Amino acid sequence: MSEVDGLLESSLRGARRADFTNRSFVPSLTHLLEACHQDANLSLLGAWALRFDVLRCLKNLLRFDELEARFPALLEAPVPAPIFITGMPRSGTTFLHRLIAQDPNTIAPRLMHLVHPHVSQCGRAAAALRRAAVRVQLALFRSLAPEFNALHPVGVDEPEECTDIIAQVFHSPRFESTYRVPSYSAWIHAIGFLDAYRFHRRFLQHLQAHCPGRRWVLKSPDHVFALDEMRTVYPDARIIVVHRDPVRVLASVAKLTQVMRSPFTRRIDPVEIGKEVTASWIDGARRLTSLSPGDRSVLHLHYRNIVSRPIDAVEAVYRHCGLTLSHAAEYGMFRWLGSLKAADRTPRRYDLLEFGLNPDGLHKQFRHYTDRFRVQIEPE
Repeated sequence: MSEVDGLLESSLRGARRADFTNRSFVPSLTHLLEACHQDANLSLLGAWALRFDVLRCLKNLLRFDELEARFPALLEAPVPAPIFITGMPRSGTTFLHRLIAQDPNTIAPRLMHLVHPHVSQCGRAAAALRRAAVRVQLALFRSLAPEFNALHPVGVDEPEECTDIIAQVFHSPRFESTYRVPSYSAWIHAIGFLDAYRFHRRFLQHLQAHCPGRRWVLKSPDHVFALDEMRTVYPDARIIVVHRDPVRVLASVAKLTQVMRSPFTRRIDPVEIGKEVTASWIDGARRLTSLSPGDRSVLHLHYRNIVSRPIDAVEAVYRHCGLTLSHAAEYGMFRWLGSLKAADRTPRRYDLLEFGLNPDGLHKQFRHYTDRFRVQIEPE
């Protein structure tokens, strides 16, 4: 019996089900496990964490199957005009996403629901135990990677990225941030993300069953690599693209990748990581420059405008999406901004040279992108 077959059988026994309704995720899982074992140089913790993560996702998929068999109308529910925030990484997309999520008329996937999508159906005691378990997992990861929270603050009830949604079907760039898996990354990008985004919609249909009538606001820089698939699944989506000097953010992206991989591998090569993230975002910049200037579904914003005038940026998003910013939503956003000012948000600097990157060469490689969108070049 192969490793994949063993994991599937274990999950089915635990859920007392005969089979998965849809096994289309199996090739992605197979490629992920092969890449992790051949390329990732996993530590003992890394091997355990990978198995734990896979079994959790399989358990979630079986719960989806069970609920859909009982309530087939789940998959008929519309997901109208979701808002997708994407663009360059480390460009304020998380800030904008969490700011808009303060509007009670919007809904964003929270970390707790990405780990346990159906936690609200478990009963109060079981839900409290699962919430406590996720807090323990976060605390453990912070102890293993103490720099992570400074790079990307996380919390059980904070909005999180869509990469964790499509990770449930093992077809997500999230895994290349956690493990060195170049063969897996090449494979998922080569075959595309259509099935992954079909599952993305299915995931939202399950979550929104408990809070109908609210507008989804979603975020991930990695949506850049699946714009066509996203529009196929969500033809009425509104897309917000945030631009920032790529050279200014690449060292931070590389550092985040290094920090996330460190607990799970026996060896880290910063220069290799630098090459990986540079190649990835040269491709991302190329995809952004291919967007039609007349595409009315896309709103382009700039990092400096978002951080200097955040409410103005939100109002621009709302106008673009045909929404009205209510007094209650604006009040919630001002309160959240006030809480950020009270927190320690000391700017951090990361060295391109640590990752073998040369700023002059990078500026030349990204010039087509920065010229097209009039991106301000930030000083080193």
